[in-house]
Amino acid sequence: MKHLDDIPSTPGKFKMDKSPYFHRTRWQSSVAKLAFWSLVFVGLIFIFFYRSPSSNPVSSDPSRRSLRTYSWGGPAWEKRVRSSARVRTRHGVSVLVTGAAGFVGTHVSAALKRRGDGVLGLDNFNDYYDPSLKRARQALLERSGVFVVEGDINDAALLKKLFEVVPFTHVMHLAAQAGVRYAMENPSSYVHSNIAGFVNLLEVCKSANPQPAIVWASSSSVYGLNTKVPFSEKDRTDQPASLYAATKKAGEEIAHTYNHIYGLSLTGLRFFTVYGPWGRPDMAYFFFTRDILKGKAISIFEGVNHGTVARDFTYIDDIVKGCLGALDTAEKSTGSGGKKRSAAQLRVFNLGNTSPVPVTDLVTILERLLKVKAKRNIMKLPRNGDVQFTHANISSAQRELGYKPTTDLQTGLKKFARWYMGYYSGGKKAAG
Repeated sequence: MKHLDDIPSTPGKFKMDKSPYFHRTRWQSSVAKLAFWSLVFVGLIFIFFYRSPSSNPVSSDPSRRSLRTYSWGGPAWEKRVRSSARVRTRHGVSVLVTGAAGFVGTHVSAALKRRGDGVLGLDNFNDYYDPSLKRARQALLERSGVFVVEGDINDAALLKKLFEVVPFTHVMHLAAQAGVRYAMENPSSYVHSNIAGFVNLLEVCKSANPQPAIVWASSSSVYGLNTKVPFSEKDRTDQPASLYAATKKAGEEIAHTYNHIYGLSLTGLRFFTVYGPWGRPDMAYFFFTRDILKGKAISIFEGVNHGTVARDFTYIDDIVKGCLGALDTAEKSTGSGGKKRSAAQLRVFNLGNTSPVPVTDLVTILERLLKVKAKRNIMKLPRNGDVQFTHANISSAQRELGYKPTTDLQTGLKKFARWYMGYYSGGKKAAG
């Protein structure tokens, strides 16, 4: 290895023994020691990178493979990439959607494809939640003509190859490690995906020619312990209540940096509790539905002094409209070959419903839709990163994106329940 080669052959002064036999013995001993420690060093590297569960948690499960085992490239693969990303309308755009097999990613990709844009998906299909649901979303997208490349946003070689094959005009960056509570179990996954992965993507985008405009998913979690409501984009976001929130806040600062230095056009979207068909099993509305149908008790949290826990639940179709509005109003990046030529657009918007609903009301609606009485277990809100309420001020998104949510919780949950009952065959199939 290079750093071993750079070590001087005589690192310190020592007195040479006059005995040729003793000199030969010491030389042989030094070689033996060097060989021994070299083997130990190589062994440790092998263990760390290939065996350690903390540095490579993707074990033998094919849904969570390391970057080294993803298969991509070749003429047939490139042909699929080009075909999927081909623009079908005169004023269409070509979009790389990261996290395309995720909840929001699937809906956004399908909507872009329906209107004639070129769409290429990218997803690593990890097992944070049931990978079979992600595979089902992938199949849904492929039937509509969207190819989802299996790979990781931390794989710079893959990202560079995608930009070589397709000169994307836009990137919709939705890949992330989601979930507030899971951060207490696996904090490194949040840094890996939400910070390192984002930086890796921006590094590739800054060097692309032309540079794409980027729209990416931040989160309402950045408001953290802020008590001023409704939450406005101008409010303070320096008191995160969870590691997830901290990584999303870090993402906003990183976006500012790449905009300032390299001229990348960046728009951050702070999503507020997105729900709907094809949703995430780790979200309360989803696992409440599962457990109510199974007759299991559900835990409902309350704040201090029996305070109400409420969320600004936002239906997926409304979120998709906001995402497309952000793409359509995104200005071009101003850099070229990694060099900024002029000031570039930098924005952040709340995408919410503006109508916080107590979680207890959510459960009541589900009981009515499922025709099953929930077994409620009222508990104090734990100190695990959850906040007591969220409430979006969407005036900026309304003004600049034409964003106008139209789906109330009753209507949205009805659509979700219908999908859930159909997909899980009346609740008999495991929900992850």
